[in-house]
Amino acid sequence: MRNFMSRKQISCSLTVGYTIPAGLCFLISCRPQITETLAWRRVADLHMMMATAFGALLGWSLYKHRVTHIFHQEEGREFSGLMLMVVWLLMCRHSGRSGVGALRLCTAVAITAFPIITWIYYYIHKELRADWPSHCTTTL
Repeated sequence: MRNFMSRKQISCSLTVGYTIPAGLCFLISCRPQITETLAWRRVADLHMMMATAFGALLGWSLYKHRVTHIFHQEEGREFSGLMLMVVWLLMCRHSGRSGVGALRLCTAVAITAFPIITWIYYYIHKELRADWPSHCTTTL
């Protein structure tokens, strides 16, 4: 599969891409009402917009190359991570205003469990592991 970005460019941009939401979530853990401030919302909105655009580029690349097993490609794994991050930030938005609620709690549990369950599923099935890239085979 031809990449529109090199692996190094993808990893560097995603390091920054995952650090910003981690910082935003850390601020929420320190002061939950921070989600109601204009600065927090603008940074979160800007980051979600950029992550959605980058995710759309990755998704288009996967679609254009007719990739069916997206977790076998670096772009597919990063696409999934970006979409999970966008949903997580959307859930955090206005979380300081009201209680958590059952729907938000169930969604948070699903978002947290999805990568772990997916990894376990791929790890258990040896035929799926055979297609892993070399840097993924030494995960344990």
